[in-house]
Amino acid sequence: MILKILNKQSLLILILIICYSCKTDNKEIITVEKKEVKPKFEWQNAALTNEKRIDLLIFELTLEEKASQLLDVCPAIERLDIPEYNWWNEALHGVARNGRATVFPQAIAFGATFDDALIERVATAISNEARAKYNEAIKIGNRSKFAGLTFWSPNINIFRDARWGRGQETYGEDPFLTSRIGVAFVKGLQGNDPKYIKAAACAKHYAVHSGPEEFRHEFNAVVNKKDLFETYLPAFEALVKEAKVEGVMGAYNRTLGAPCCGSPYLLQDILRDDWGFKGYIVSDCGAISDFHKFHKVTNTPEESAALALKSGTTINCGNVYKTLKKALNQKLITEELIDERLKESFITRFKLGLFDPIGTNPYDAITSEVVDSKKHRQLAKEVAQKSIVLLKNKNNILPLKKDIRNLYITGPSASSEEVLLGNYYGLTSSTQTILDGIVSKVSPGTTINYKSGVLPYQKNVNPIDWTTGEAASADACIAVMGISGLMEGEEGEALASGDKGDRTRLKLPQNQIDFIKKIRRKGDKPLILVLTGGSPIAIPELHDLVDAVVFVWYPGEEGGNAVADVLFGDVSPSGKLPITFPKSIEQLPPYEDYNMAGRTYKYMSQEPLYPFGFGLSYASFEYKNLKIDSDYTVTVDITNTSDVISEEVVQLYISSPLAGKVDPIFDLKSFKRIQLNPKETQTISFKLNKASFNQFNKNGKTIIRDGVYNIYISSSLPSQRSIDLGASKFIKTSIEF
Repeated sequence: MILKILNKQSLLILILIICYSCKTDNKEIITVEKKEVKPKFEWQNAALTNEKRIDLLIFELTLEEKASQLLDVCPAIERLDIPEYNWWNEALHGVARNGRATVFPQAIAFGATFDDALIERVATAISNEARAKYNEAIKIGNRSKFAGLTFWSPNINIFRDARWGRGQETYGEDPFLTSRIGVAFVKGLQGNDPKYIKAAACAKHYAVHSGPEEFRHEFNAVVNKKDLFETYLPAFEALVKEAKVEGVMGAYNRTLGAPCCGSPYLLQDILRDDWGFKGYIVSDCGAISDFHKFHKVTNTPEESAALALKSGTTINCGNVYKTLKKALNQKLITEELIDERLKESFITRFKLGLFDPIGTNPYDAITSEVVDSKKHRQLAKEVAQKSIVLLKNKNNILPLKKDIRNLYITGPSASSEEVLLGNYYGLTSSTQTILDGIVSKVSPGTTINYKSGVLPYQKNVNPIDWTTGEAASADACIAVMGISGLMEGEEGEALASGDKGDRTRLKLPQNQIDFIKKIRRKGDKPLILVLTGGSPIAIPELHDLVDAVVFVWYPGEEGGNAVADVLFGDVSPSGKLPITFPKSIEQLPPYEDYNMAGRTYKYMSQEPLYPFGFGLSYASFEYKNLKIDSDYTVTVDITNTSDVISEEVVQLYISSPLAGKVDPIFDLKSFKRIQLNPKETQTISFKLNKASFNQFNKNGKTIIRDGVYNIYISSSLPSQRSIDLGASKFIKTSIEF
């Protein structure tokens, strides 16, 4: 009956559909039958280039609408189907300030891993969680602050002074290490799709920014050209040229007299013209209002808005760009300039796929199952394991035996979740404190006692001491001391800091020092000092008293398990210091002095407490047969001479003919993390080039010095102090130019 009703053409179509159905699954049928929906506006046509779509969109906007889209909080433009968007998001060590996410160790711990491949995996996990959370947020209409995809991370400032409270957000004091970890982070965060970016990274704070926190809104960082191009800019250049970072954030301070968010020299001459940066530039939050309020380089908000816009700042985190129409009426800017900045702004949102139908972007398919998943928790644990630095291990007291008879745990950081987090963190339903990790590691038959024993930053109010005697009499005592984000951090975050986030003392709080001394006076049983912190802690009076020192940073949600893995030998420690630990604050130049003389391992002539790159292992390593060929390829043999499987960070430094005079004493040029089985030897190579030997003259230009360059291979800074502390002996060779 049906066949009689159909004409020949309809019958043929029906037969073709039935045959196609037999050869395909339902998904493919749906794809074939899907009809193209004609876009309401021409700029919504995804077949056009992003540049063409942006031009079409800008043509549709009124002046008021244009100005509104240059703020960090972009309101919806309903007549054009443009949803609201908030640019402010953070992902320093996990999606931050936006609910549930994997809390990885703090960024300074990323630097301590010396493992850029690992950090790229971390950033990939972070961006997967970011997309998953964004996809879910859109479903429930959440377009608020911290819910978007433009992340103002990483912080690649140089940790030039140990007093800086935000140094914990960086990858350390070395420009090369910072650039390698930073490039890896950006690549992982932004993804590798040819059309879309998974999330937009942003390099901050550009440039020459590292405290003091109290004066950051008015401070002028004076720096010579050699230090500018040798120390403060290389990481930013690498992220722009190699990683194609999508955004750059201008700093609060002035540099060389000009506010960083209003500096044509920094934003146009160097960033856009010299380096070819194509992305957006955002002001730090409130930085443009600092122009007239504190820097006093302008007189009105309109003048500040004009200076920032003309200098190159695309997005104003703040409200000053609300005066752009007034600035235009005062002929301080042109509408053509507004359009130019709009293009720089919109290109990021288009590359994120924010204006395309859901399902167009491959990252729309990432689901919430990845958020704080088992796989990501394991990755957080791996980072923590590889970042832990063993600073002392007298008579190989570590690792402890899991069947130890009587173990005592004390200290204010042992059961603290605060010390796991650092700052700019996300939230998780499950954190593993250091106490949790230790308790889960030892034998069920082990007697474990725990008392905090001492307050974090002040003398105990109650004078009764039920702790030190018990701690001293146990078979071993693990004292978990240190500081947290309450003591160091951003301007208004560190609630226990009397210096608005910075530290004027590098020592442990005196009450903690006295507590450790009291335990030692009462007995000579093994005493292991575990330190939490995001910056150097000077312990010269404790180093000789305790049997072992383990620095664990702010180790993230799995930090407790990772610390226990190291303490009990499931993992051999392999972290290395990404910053020099001075003996005291007296070894540091004035905090406000941005010249590098006397700073970091490169220019510090005094003996530090712990050198840059230092970190002990449960294994022992020997370096032999160092060679460099005519193509500047360096080879070396490394042997694990112990019976312990372990990873090692092999470091390559150079010294120029003028090292210690006008050039750095040592200069890190490459590193590799390798794993060696007991008694195994590996030959590894470093592919340098002639530019690897570049130095900087007083004008900031690169030059090759005439004479002999020394090349060092080591497990730490190739110094006598490293050897005295137990590092493997370094070896060296030379090359002449």
